[in-house]
Amino acid sequence: MRNPHNSAISIVLLSVLMGFSIACSHRSSNDSNPPSDEKIAKDIQDKVATDPDTKDSEVNVAAKEGKVKLTGKVKTPVARKKVEQIANEEPGIAGVEDETTVEPEATSGEQMAPVTAAAPPPVEKPKPQPIVVPSGTVLTVRTNQALNSKTSHTGQTFLATLAQPISVKGRPALPTGATVSGTVVSAKAKGKIKGEGELSLALTSISVGGHTYAIETGVLSNTTKGKGKRTAATTGGGAAAGALIGGVAGGGKGAGIGALVGAGAGIVGGALTGNKQIEVPAESVLTFTLAAPLTIPPSHG
Repeated sequence: MRNPHNSAISIVLLSVLMGFSIACSHRSSNDSNPPSDEKIAKDIQDKVATDPDTKDSEVNVAAKEGKVKLTGKVKTPVARKKVEQIANEEPGIAGVEDETTVEPEATSGEQMAPVTAAAPPPVEKPKPQPIVVPSGTVLTVRTNQALNSKTSHTGQTFLATLAQPISVKGRPALPTGATVSGTVVSAKAKGKIKGEGELSLALTSISVGGHTYAIETGVLSNTTKGKGKRTAATTGGGAAAGALIGGVAGGGKGAGIGALVGAGAGIVGGALTGNKQIEVPAESVLTFTLAAPLTIPPSHG
C-alpha cells in the first residue's frame, strides 16, 4: 500500500516543475518575439503626449532595431529630462539618443532681459547750420596802409581789419579784427590845372577762423574835377555805403579817422583848391556794403 505522505510530496514537486516549465516557456516566447520598432515609437509617443510634464512638447520619436531617437522641441529643461526618462523606461529598447532642444522662450526672465530690452535709439544732435551774412550788411573796416590817387594804381591790393563785429540772428559771424583784403578799382592822379583825380576802392575777401572767403561789396569812389570841385559816389550793384571824412596829404597817422555820413557818400579827401590828391591815410575807417550774401560753414564761424 502506497504511503499517503509520499504521494503528497510527489504532487507538490510535480506542480513546481510544471510551473517552472511554463514560466520558462513564456520567457522564451517573449525573448524570441521582441516588440517592433513601430510599437516602441508609438508607445513612447503616446506616453509623452499624455504626461503632464511633456504633453505640450513637440517631440518626434523614431525607433530602429530597438534604438530610439528623440527630436523636436520641449518647453522646459524639466520636460526634456522627462521625455528621455519615458523613452529609457520603454520595454525592448536598445538605447536612447536625445536630440531634443529647449525653446528659447523657456529661459528665465532675468536671462532674457538683456536680449528683449531694446536699447533706446541714440539722440541725434541737430547739425549746426552755416551762417549766412545777407547782402546789404555794412562792413566797417580800418585800413592798414595809406592809399592815394597819385601813388596808388588800379588793381593794387590793400589790407584792412574789421572794426566792428557782425552777428546774424544772435550768432557771431565776423569778429572784430578779422583780416580784410581790398582792391583799388581805379586810381588817377589830379593834374595841376586840368585833369580829373579819382580813387575807387572795394573789398574782395575776409578771413575767418583760418579760412578766407571771397566777398563782393559796393565800390567807394571819389572824383575831383577842376579847382575846388569834387564829387563822391557809391557804385557796385546799387549798394549803399558810408564814407570817410579824410585828411589831406601829410595829415599824419590817424588824420583820416572819420564817421559814417549815410548812403550815397564817398571818399572825401584833398583840398578844395589846388592840386591836392585824394588820400586815404593809414588807420582810416571806411564802410562798405555787401553786394552779395556771404556763407560761412558752421565749423569756420
